[in-house]
Amino acid sequence: MNKTVAECSREFLVYLESVRGLSENTVLSYRQDLEHFCSFLGAEKNPEDITIENLRLFVGALSQKNYSPASINRIISAVRGLFAYLKEFGYISRNVSYELKSLRQPKTVPRFMSQTEIDRLCSEPQKNSLLWASRDKAIFEMLYSSGCRVSELVSLKFSDFTSGYESAVVTGKGRKDRRVYFEKDARQALLLYLNERNQRFPQAAKGAGAEVRNIFLSQKGTALTAHGLWYILSRYTGIEGTCSHISPHAFRHTFATGMLNSGADIRIVQELLGHSSISTTQRYTHVTLERLKKVYSQAFPHSGKKD
Repeated sequence: MNKTVAECSREFLVYLESVRGLSENTVLSYRQDLEHFCSFLGAEKNPEDITIENLRLFVGALSQKNYSPASINRIISAVRGLFAYLKEFGYISRNVSYELKSLRQPKTVPRFMSQTEIDRLCSEPQKNSLLWASRDKAIFEMLYSSGCRVSELVSLKFSDFTSGYESAVVTGKGRKDRRVYFEKDARQALLLYLNERNQRFPQAAKGAGAEVRNIFLSQKGTALTAHGLWYILSRYTGIEGTCSHISPHAFRHTFATGMLNSGADIRIVQELLGHSSISTTQRYTHVTLERLKKVYSQAFPHSGKKD
């Protein structure tokens, strides 16, 4: 029996999660992109009947809706992944997505924070107690000192840490484990938060009857989600806080840039970030080179002038 493109998409998503081991957030992103695709083509369409013209019209429709080139390329990647799956498991005889080209997009430098910005943000919860000050400061300090992804940090459990909370094992993309480290300020902030956590929610404390194994809790005493962390940061960087909106990923960019600026080997930074390809880590070398050029130009203003 032939399956519709919508049915195949649902099957593909299960494959990504159960076989490929992709994270919940990544699978959610695939789901949203493929829903756009199925909606445009018609959910009942047979994958074998989809042509390269259909795919190009879909990309054109996204462009008309003012999707950015980066967003369109992400959706194209999801469609290519679906078609590769369909070909591998015999749902289609020919993979027409090979002919679909990605859009050209300008190279972007990862957004990172200066030392002044990171210091201000990490002290913001104590100066401006919007939510749960000790928890929020611990989150900011730990994101900055470890280079963790948001999903990795909110998934941390007591059992993941070494004694003294100096390091922890996180599970990253593709369910790959790696060790991350927390410096003194982060550890002190974490211990202060954990003390308050036990006082606020003794039933959720380590070893308690209703123990919540995740380190970070919401104000209701449940495990904090990635969405919840985004909300926390948005409050402290909005009009009530620094008035300088950033994404949680900026902590990761700041960590990587700081490591490279301090002379860390790029392979070590790659390992700490959990990048499967060193080319991903090399984006940050561009940032550090740009910074060096700027510092040089400031020190030698005549360097940019022609004779």
